[in-house]
Amino acid sequence: MSKYEFVPPPEQLETSNIYRLMQKHGICSLQDLSARATRDPGWFWQAADQDIGVRWFKQYSRVLDTTGGAAWPRWFPQGQTNIYHSSVEKFAQSDPVRTAYVFVSEDGSSEKVTYGELDMRASRLANGLLSLGVKKGDIIAIYMPMIQEAVLAILAAAKIGAIQTVIFSGYGAESLRARLHDCNASVLFATDGHIRKGKKISQERAVRDAMNEPCVKKTIIARCAGIDSYEGSDIIHYDEIAGKSGACPTVPMDSEDPLFILYTSGTTGRPKGVVQPHGGFSVFAGHQAAYLIDAKKDDLLFWPADIGWITGLVWNVYGLLLAGAGAIIYDGAIDYPDPDAVWRIITKYQSTIFGISPTAARMLKKHNAQPRTAHSLGTIRRIPVTGEPLDEDTWRWLFECIGDKKIPIMNLSGGTEIGGAMLSVLPGMSLKPSTVGMPVPGMDVDCVDDRCVSLRKKDGYLVVRSPWPAMTRGLWGDEKGYVRTYWSRFEDVWFHGDYVYVDEDGLWYMRGRTDDVINVSGHRMSTAEIEHAVISHPRVSDAATVAVPDDVTGEAMAVFYVGDGRPDPVSGTDVAAFVAQKIGGIARPRHVFEMSAMPKTATGKTMRRVLKAGLLGLDPGDVSSLENPHVLKEIPCIG
Repeated sequence: MSKYEFVPPPEQLETSNIYRLMQKHGICSLQDLSARATRDPGWFWQAADQDIGVRWFKQYSRVLDTTGGAAWPRWFPQGQTNIYHSSVEKFAQSDPVRTAYVFVSEDGSSEKVTYGELDMRASRLANGLLSLGVKKGDIIAIYMPMIQEAVLAILAAAKIGAIQTVIFSGYGAESLRARLHDCNASVLFATDGHIRKGKKISQERAVRDAMNEPCVKKTIIARCAGIDSYEGSDIIHYDEIAGKSGACPTVPMDSEDPLFILYTSGTTGRPKGVVQPHGGFSVFAGHQAAYLIDAKKDDLLFWPADIGWITGLVWNVYGLLLAGAGAIIYDGAIDYPDPDAVWRIITKYQSTIFGISPTAARMLKKHNAQPRTAHSLGTIRRIPVTGEPLDEDTWRWLFECIGDKKIPIMNLSGGTEIGGAMLSVLPGMSLKPSTVGMPVPGMDVDCVDDRCVSLRKKDGYLVVRSPWPAMTRGLWGDEKGYVRTYWSRFEDVWFHGDYVYVDEDGLWYMRGRTDDVINVSGHRMSTAEIEHAVISHPRVSDAATVAVPDDVTGEAMAVFYVGDGRPDPVSGTDVAAFVAQKIGGIARPRHVFEMSAMPKTATGKTMRRVLKAGLLGLDPGDVSSLENPHVLKEIPCIG
């Protein structure tokens, strides 16, 4: 019997984009491709650029310049491009009637938009921005739900060389203002409110407060739900500027010119503004779409990931459009009006790639463990997963109940600062449960010990030994913080802050953050290992683990769990005993607490530090990215 749960048929590799690249260069295996790319990154990224079909107004003089040091590389120097030129514009010219998007609302209404229509609408809005005096290098903030106007604002900004920053529409006034102030945004896109789970959500207070920021000169309001009313000379209605001429030249941008700023929460204080450039991100986002999830022109992606996060920007916008594929953009909650909403959308529109976070998968599993019995999911051919470590129980459910044991679970791991994923399951790989596959070709990723020596079959630190095209160009306004966060642990090596494990077959696994390790009486245990054990309990749907100080053992383990919703909830005592049985007596948690939900960001990441802060009665720090702050009231204070 195979030691692998999934062994792909040969055609899964042989029909893939990455196989096409391998064939062009006489490479026989994924491992050989990865090895050559690591030895010669200049060759690989130029080969990827040419294979993806990035368009250059002016060809670059070389692939990589590291004269500024490993932390400050310049990719494709002297080259001029524009990510819009290589995506929307390219396919609007070659195949204008191909579907780019199907925009779907919670009420079931939808609109299909072709590449030709997308180009026309984005160009009209770009001309509208130009008429307002917006110019190359200006910063445009987009504070909108997942509606067509939000995508058009992103694309119009890129087309004219403005720098965009997409701000999650669920943020409140304080979070919005902090980001606008930090990046000095001069234009703000917002809506007249939106609908979520059938409820009216006003944005007016946050928008009015944001307009008091001196940097904000223009506020553009798009019609969405008709909840808020805006009047005054400082308000511009979206329709007033979106109907300009459809002929707008795309501005050539230097390869290193900023494309967007995307904020990710820091452990404390201000959020971190990650910066991505036109050239490097064009090649990397195309690489992610083409080689990791194998997106092709006939694919229709459904990945309910907000464009306010890197997952949404890579898969639902830039990577998708660089591949010339299509996507369903859903403006709604995946469990509304009921948990079968996702399966109905896949069935109705015949989605071929279904992306999901582990948190969302556990929620859907809890409500409908066998969706194939009532829905036609046979069009799905790939299931990418990212957002947090994927536990084995959820992996098996996706593999067996969604993929019918025929579809690879393409688990990915990366981050905003990475520009996408650095570890991924690739087409044609044999898989074991919950693996994140291997380092993506072109990234020199390693698992190391405290001396930065490579480790195998032991938990180690996740590092990257050389630059890659979408490595963040610092943190906006905080160069010292950038160097301190990523480059201070090991010399000229990127320290990502995750624990990883590489098994005897070269498959990689995420073990959680380096600050999520518990040391009980000298025994070091990762929170991911404990959480996976808790989640495997048949009556538990989600879990989180933190360490708290203990006078005897140094640290003690505290487990938070969410039950399965049945009237007779599982007890904390049962959960503790289950963990001890699964892992051993040393892993029995000292404290166990039931929660109605874990504190999550919109990307599905559990904010463990706020759980720990609540337990110890400490300031939780920056909680602006928290989607459900009300659950913080459920955390007991034990310190």
